Amino acid sequence: MMRLDHVQVSCPPGGEEVARAFYRDALGMTELEKPPLLAARGGCWFKDGTAEVHVGVEENFTPALKAHPALAVDDLDALAETLQVKGYPVKWDNDTIPGRRRFHTADGHGNRVEIV
Repeated sequence: MMRLDHVQVSCPPGGEEVARAFYRDALGMTELEKPPLLAARGGCWFKDGTAEVHVGVEENFTPALKAHPALAVDDLDALAETLQVKGYPVKWDNDTIPGRRRFHTADGHGNRVEIV
């Protein structure tokens, strides 16, 4: 049996605070302490429930506009409102997959994130 351990998105060098503003402050995830050898590379890790997102530093960073993590939340509408208030985009897409309410947003670096 297989399960997803984590997903990784990228940020530019020095982009950790922007990542924290989105994953920690807007989404409400808890920042994890990285192991010392990995901490030296920069980036930051976040977790909530079983969802874990690792933000890694990429020298020639380009945001992921198509590939994305999808995070399931208990109150979709409340999170959409929180993100909008904090200035993050919220683009609803409730017609593409029958029976699934969802929206797409972007972290502070422009990486696509789906919320279901």
